[in-house]
Amino acid sequence: MAPSRARRLLPARFCDRLSSTLHRRLVSWFSLLGAAVPLFRPGSPMPGSAAPFSSGPGPDAASTHPRQRNKLRVSLSASLGEGVFAEVVTATAGGAVLTGWALYLNASPVLIGLLGALPFTSQFFQLPSAWLTSAFGYRKVALVAVGASRQLLWGLVALPFLPLGEGAKQTVLMTVAGLSALLGVVGNNAWVAWMGELVPIQLRGRYFGRRTALCTLGGTLAMLAAGVLLDVARLQGRADWALSGLAVVACVAGAVTTLLMRRQHQPTEEGGKGPFEFAAALRPFGDPSARKYLAFLIGWNLAIGVSSTFFAVHMLENLGMGFALMAAYNAAAAGLRIITAPLWGRAIDRFGPRTVLSACSYSLCIVPLIWLFPREGFLWPLAVEVLFSGSLWSGHALATFSLPLAMAPRKNRQFYLAAFATTGGIAFAIAATLGGLIVTTLPARFSLAGGSWNATHAVFLVSACGRIAAAFLTQRVVPAEARPVSELWAWMRLTVTQRVTGRSPGVPALAVAPERRAP
Repeated sequence: MAPSRARRLLPARFCDRLSSTLHRRLVSWFSLLGAAVPLFRPGSPMPGSAAPFSSGPGPDAASTHPRQRNKLRVSLSASLGEGVFAEVVTATAGGAVLTGWALYLNASPVLIGLLGALPFTSQFFQLPSAWLTSAFGYRKVALVAVGASRQLLWGLVALPFLPLGEGAKQTVLMTVAGLSALLGVVGNNAWVAWMGELVPIQLRGRYFGRRTALCTLGGTLAMLAAGVLLDVARLQGRADWALSGLAVVACVAGAVTTLLMRRQHQPTEEGGKGPFEFAAALRPFGDPSARKYLAFLIGWNLAIGVSSTFFAVHMLENLGMGFALMAAYNAAAAGLRIITAPLWGRAIDRFGPRTVLSACSYSLCIVPLIWLFPREGFLWPLAVEVLFSGSLWSGHALATFSLPLAMAPRKNRQFYLAAFATTGGIAFAIAATLGGLIVTTLPARFSLAGGSWNATHAVFLVSACGRIAAAFLTQRVVPAEARPVSELWAWMRLTVTQRVTGRSPGVPALAVAPERRAP
């Protein structure tokens, strides 16, 4: 029914009240999403992937002057568009598309492992990035580094058609991807500080909720379109043109992001410039609480890094899924992360981040084991896997985002976060290289215990065992007063049941926060 006709049939007051209620509900949902969904994705070099909540000004950041308010409005609108186009860059030049490049150039498993580890290896450059931000200011560093990281992708446009051998083309691919990831880390570090000061505290939840939702939508659509294009091109023998065209799209979208970032103003005169203290950068490694968390990060990233790069390879080469079906799988997982994130946010408020981290770490041990069962033409186990991975990774990411902020002192928080990112990234890179060596050493297909297995199944099994060992380390992470995991699962069961049925099955002691329990 058209809106004008509805207004003629219904009272105007009712229509206005309904419109106001829907608008209020939508804004409330965006605010909840912004508070619950972590914007930090480890290893991602794209602005918008780190958490601006970890830094920033106090409540007085929003100026009451009309000119300042107008500048802020223009900057926030430009940042919304920049985030969407940044996701287009990611969808057309990262992740599955990079794997497509590697397979097109007949890269070895070791090289594929190294390519997948580049965003994590580049995290080693976090501390130099912090120094650059302090020396030149966050806006200048972000504009130059992010713009350069995305325009470097022009080096891939003509790569399929150059008169070079496969080895030389693989070197070009690794060089372009490596430099892009490295500059992306520099730009992301500066972007975090910039957004922390640009967006006032009282607007952050609502604003970043809207930005996250739009970026997720734009990224998912771009990822699906790229997957369909690669599948069609591969069937027609035009994979070279498809990969080249996607690189052009990534470069153009990257140029748009730079133009939109230039429209965002610098809220303070100094722009983040200040002295860089090397002693403060090393302080996290001497903090006993931080060292326990660093031990977990090393163990966990070793466990997931050994197999993470090869899930896409397994889907394409062994399961025959194609890029479009793989993109649909990733979109389903992303949707589940968004849906379950508010519930995990409430769980962290109630039980603490360490409890959620422990619960998700133990539960994620089963995910690599599920990948042992799908075969070409027998893919339904992935429907079960996406339920596990989509929902559990949401809680795990939120806990690994919240826990460092809870344990790091406010004064040197940026150095703690840099130390965590650097340590985890190096561990992941080492494990990814080891995974490539395992896949290279084993035969592509072999028989064992009466079944037929692929080399990638071996790294999935190693990853599952490593995750179990790393999950035990969560018990040593502070704060020690975290509540038992069994209480968390009981509360989750009751909450989900109440959401589905509309009524609680009982056990009010777990359904109420500890500070609100009846005496």
